[in-house]
Amino acid sequence: MRTESNTEDHLSSELEPPIVSGMPWRVTQVEPLTNYCLRVTFRDGLTGIVDLARLIHAPDAGIFAALTDPARFAEVTLEYGAVTWPGGIDLAPDAMHQALQQSPVWTP
Repeated sequence: MRTESNTEDHLSSELEPPIVSGMPWRVTQVEPLTNYCLRVTFRDGLTGIVDLARLIHAPDAGIFAALTDPARFAEVTLEYGAVTWPGGIDLAPDAMHQALQQSPVWTP
């Protein structure tokens, strides 16, 4: 039975600073809507709608095909400023931000 603690393990987790980003394209809020859409808000206040219906139902949807189940689609969350779903599915926040600067609805 090991009784001593590994000081290095404790120090590394205590000394690492929290991730803080000034990037305006970091997503701060995401809300699932009907018809495979999301309402997103970014750090700089930009808001918009991301319409994923075409992507999710495309023959070459790949990993996004898993989101055809509305319950699974609703499991959307944020991780480090990116829109994510269980199973390693995510959207690039910088691409969303750039597209939503041009139009209030983005259809990737």
